[in-house]
Amino acid sequence: MKIKGEDIKRLIPQREPFMMMDEIEVSDGTHAVTTLTVLKGNYFILPDETMAETGLIEHIAQSCSALMGSQALEQNTVNPPIGLIGEIKHFECNRRPNIGEKISTNIEFGFTFGNVTMATGESYVGDKMIAKAQLKIFMQQ
Repeated sequence: MKIKGEDIKRLIPQREPFMMMDEIEVSDGTHAVTTLTVLKGNYFILPDETMAETGLIEHIAQSCSALMGSQALEQNTVNPPIGLIGEIKHFECNRRPNIGEKISTNIEFGFTFGNVTMATGESYVGDKMIAKAQLKIFMQQ
């Protein structure tokens, strides 16, 4: 299932200029791939025309939230839950993406206990991994 454009707004609470996703492809209940084309007007663009590391973290976090939102919609939930970052661990940034580059991010959910889910995100430009992180996400209904 692919979700694009305005339909993503059903999955995440963020709106422009903080919406950091163009498309989500959900492959199953614990895995998704999201994309974002880095544009000049992106809130996280630095003077050297690259995206700040905080933008990469936000993109990974919104990707997790979108996967959780898609799970909720599959269960016919009217209002998908809102995910809040509880912790970021092991963040690595190999390089910042440039304006015009397309980021593809793989999200994998791990252990869930109550309203807390552990997630891993890896972001790529082409076949080169540019960033990865582990997140602890708290779900708020």
